[in-house]
Amino acid sequence: MTKSSSANAVQAIDRIVELSADAQIKRRMTAKDSPAFHNLMGVIAAYGKSLALLTALREREEFYAIIGQYDLTITPPRARAKVDNQRVA
Repeated sequence: MTKSSSANAVQAIDRIVELSADAQIKRRMTAKDSPAFHNLMGVIAAYGKSLALLTALREREEFYAIIGQYDLTITPPRARAKVDNQRVA
């Protein structure tokens, strides 16, 4: 990812955190066991999953940026398995 896409990811993470906080505030003001309460619980869970995905992608990007500084090549596991199978045959 380029710096601009990395900046976009950070903006998206910040926005999701804001939306999640707003949903949690609304949930606290909603009657428990009401349909709106359960709907907000689902929304908050979805925001959590989105945050987990975006942060994992950002961490992966940072990892590859660090590896790129040392000019190391990393072969994905599937590609490595194909190479190993070709050597055996």
